[in-house]
Amino acid sequence: MSPGGRRPAVHQVLATLGYGDAIGHEVLGIQRVLRAAGYESDIFVETADRRLEPLTRDYRELVDASHPDNILLHHFSIGSKASRTAYALPDRMSLIYHNITPPEYFVGVHRTLARQCFRGRRELQAYVDRCELALGDSEFNRQDLAALGFPRTGVLPVVPDFAHLERTPNPFVARQFDDEWTNILFVGRVIANKKIEDVIRAFHAYHTTVNPRSRLLIVGIFSLFERYLASLNHLVEQLDLEHVHFTGHVTDEELVAYYDIADLFLCQSEHEGFCVPIVEAFYKQVPVLAYAATAVPATMDGGGVLFDDKDPKYVAALMDAVLSDAPLTDAILARQDGAVERLRAKDFDGTLLRFVDEMLTMPRGGRARVAFDFWAQFDEAEELEALRLYRPSLYKALPLADEAAGAR
Repeated sequence: MSPGGRRPAVHQVLATLGYGDAIGHEVLGIQRVLRAAGYESDIFVETADRRLEPLTRDYRELVDASHPDNILLHHFSIGSKASRTAYALPDRMSLIYHNITPPEYFVGVHRTLARQCFRGRRELQAYVDRCELALGDSEFNRQDLAALGFPRTGVLPVVPDFAHLERTPNPFVARQFDDEWTNILFVGRVIANKKIEDVIRAFHAYHTTVNPRSRLLIVGIFSLFERYLASLNHLVEQLDLEHVHFTGHVTDEELVAYYDIADLFLCQSEHEGFCVPIVEAFYKQVPVLAYAATAVPATMDGGGVLFDDKDPKYVAALMDAVLSDAPLTDAILARQDGAVERLRAKDFDGTLLRFVDEMLTMPRGGRARVAFDFWAQFDEAEELEALRLYRPSLYKALPLADEAAGAR
């Protein structure tokens, strides 16, 4: 409670709220906990999936909702206008860091994303003095924050809500792939750091030398990453591989069906802040074989099988060992069940509320340092956006910045 008797609000702000992704699940879970504890708590975003838009507010409305006693939980995964607006407000701020993929993974396949990741990493350093508390959603991410110089860090654990995996499986997927063939599954965005080319090469070795009655199912969105997808399709053609299926974005019912028909989950990602699909596979009783990189070993927590040699023949031999030895598979699944139990036993609600209480009682810090004309620029940007949306011909007639500067 603030000195004036007003209970502070605890709002969340982030660049975009996606449907069905790990950050989206966490954001909605945080709001549920905060509202149940009696806090006013809204979600302010720059963009949102149309299915989630009714649950959000435009980030520009945060200016009116702002108060020095409020707390902003700022989910930082990449730089954005929402981030920079939140930075300039007088509210207390806690960073929730979901990691930024090193930009070198996107050089040559997505230049814009490479620039965004580079700038996001640089922008993150500006929050060292702005935030009173910086939270990683894994110990790996917390260590990243500490290395960047954030003085107070902690871990707000990812506790996946498995409710979306309790839906009725899509019958079309089951009819298409539930047969006598072995189904190798990967779930995740088709993006360069996931190293799906390594998954394909390992599958090729398994398919050609061990089990020709096998298929690879790559389940995840690939829009905006068409160049990387094209390179993967080219690799499939070079290897003369059949039975590799890119599904694109799927519904929850389709996702459940893919987990239900999977015989093995194979992950060769080289950069993960947590990797929720691994624990989803644990929950759905699919044995997991994963490359031991970044946060993956901690996420596995003794479940599944880790490896550190990406030679396709070696990985194919591991795949065969897991798939052909029923007692070994049972032992792997038992360890995975234990990892899920330990994860679900973490007190997410209590941990979150303790961090909120800690912020409300610690001395104030993290004052924003912005240019004197920040809010004037903010207002001008608002006016230009209104012109772009409602008077596009007038907006297009405006001089470019270089032309305007040359006229002065």
